[in-house]
Amino acid sequence: MSSFPYTSYDAVGLAELVRARQVSPNELLDAAFARLNEFNPRLNAVIRTYETRARQEANQTRPGEQPFAGVPLLLKDISQSLENELLTSGSRLFSEHRAVRSSNFVQRLREAGFIIIGHTNTPEFGLKNITEPSLHGPTRNPWNTEHSPGGSSGGAAAAVASGMVPLAGASDGGGSIRIPAAFSGLFGLKPTRGRTPVGPGAGRQWQGASIDFALSRTVRDSAALLDVLQVVQPEAAFHAPLFPGSYLADMNYPHQRKLKIAYTTASPVGTPVSEEAKQAVYKLVRWLEEQGHDVEEKLSPVNGVRLIENYYMMNSGEMAAMVSSIERSIGRELTARDMEIEAWVIAEAGKKVSAAEFVHSLAEWDVAAAQMSKLFERYDFYVTPTNAFPAPRIGELTADAKRIDELMMVSELDKDRQQQLIYEMFEPSLTYTPFTQLANLTGQPAMSVPIHMTPDGLPMGAQIMATKGREDWLFHLAGQLEASELWIGLKGNPMFPA
Repeated sequence: MSSFPYTSYDAVGLAELVRARQVSPNELLDAAFARLNEFNPRLNAVIRTYETRARQEANQTRPGEQPFAGVPLLLKDISQSLENELLTSGSRLFSEHRAVRSSNFVQRLREAGFIIIGHTNTPEFGLKNITEPSLHGPTRNPWNTEHSPGGSSGGAAAAVASGMVPLAGASDGGGSIRIPAAFSGLFGLKPTRGRTPVGPGAGRQWQGASIDFALSRTVRDSAALLDVLQVVQPEAAFHAPLFPGSYLADMNYPHQRKLKIAYTTASPVGTPVSEEAKQAVYKLVRWLEEQGHDVEEKLSPVNGVRLIENYYMMNSGEMAAMVSSIERSIGRELTARDMEIEAWVIAEAGKKVSAAEFVHSLAEWDVAAAQMSKLFERYDFYVTPTNAFPAPRIGELTADAKRIDELMMVSELDKDRQQQLIYEMFEPSLTYTPFTQLANLTGQPAMSVPIHMTPDGLPMGAQIMATKGREDWLFHLAGQLEASELWIGLKGNPMFPA
């Protein structure tokens, strides 16, 4: 159906059309692949497609039984494995790696009726807040292709913001859903730790900091998706009690009481924050006050610098363990030539981190979680900018040859200097995105809402955090915002129809 207005519908809307037999799953695939073929050459959002497989699965959908029957979906090229297909994690080391089975997360998506059409670009091992892996090349922002859509779910963000799919699989270990959501004019929710499926065999993704979910254009798509994904998984390390209602149904019922909300525009690590990022927060604060809620400025109770140090300590241990496993598997030692410089530096530093230091570092996550829990005894939400600056230019945060030479000296440094080097290495990137890691380390749900546009035509978001288990509160608020004049969404995006 060449005239079918595919991008006029979100995932919930497309599923409704399939159920009503107004459009077939194969017609949705026609539209999705047409968008992908038109825009992906400019964006490099999607690195592999599975059209033959998708066509076969389209004929097996069950619209009366599956809530998202026939809806095209893209997966992220890390952690979201599809059996017998490549999963590279953005790394040359895994350029030929094929998944033996689908992850539990992907299997739940398929059971819900989604048709997987490909995998999206991600930085090597998901370590960066931009998506520019040397293996696949940079992904570009649909709003301005000279800029990045962010990372590590940058490919997913570019695909959704250009209308290839209404939502896409993403993951968030330090802001990797919320960062690209803000840079790309999308809605991005990181659910509570333990809320969505993990694995198989990966119950502690980044020690619980990372969680798989999605990026979407509309709030209701994320709400409906969480309805089908929330799970108590016996083999998982972390669990969140099941929400007894329906996120999708309940989001239309606003809070029936005056809310108390705290906010800050101050970077938790003392780095600069742009006026554009502050304006996003101030707009939201004014709107909340107009709705009759109490809003007051309050700095985070958590030591932000120490939190990031603990975050990098975890990254070091995780990378060192992964490198050790790969070396055993391939029967040789890895060298700096096997991976990008950031991964090499982190892995080398992890070799000198003791088990006691790693455990003490994780214990500090729990201290931060207790501090935030105390904050939420007094406040319903905590508001910050999502990102401190608009989207960086392509290549801006990628290390040049001189910097790579300096970082190559990591193996010769002592343990403390190595950890300091990691902080220095990531400081330019951290300056862009200092606000999002808190929710990952404390396990709380947080969302980015697209409510500001810079004079240069780049979207910005505000981040809203809630106490653990209260995604329903976030959806309530996001639904109200989406219906307000504040919501920017994809209005004005040159690759998305008005």
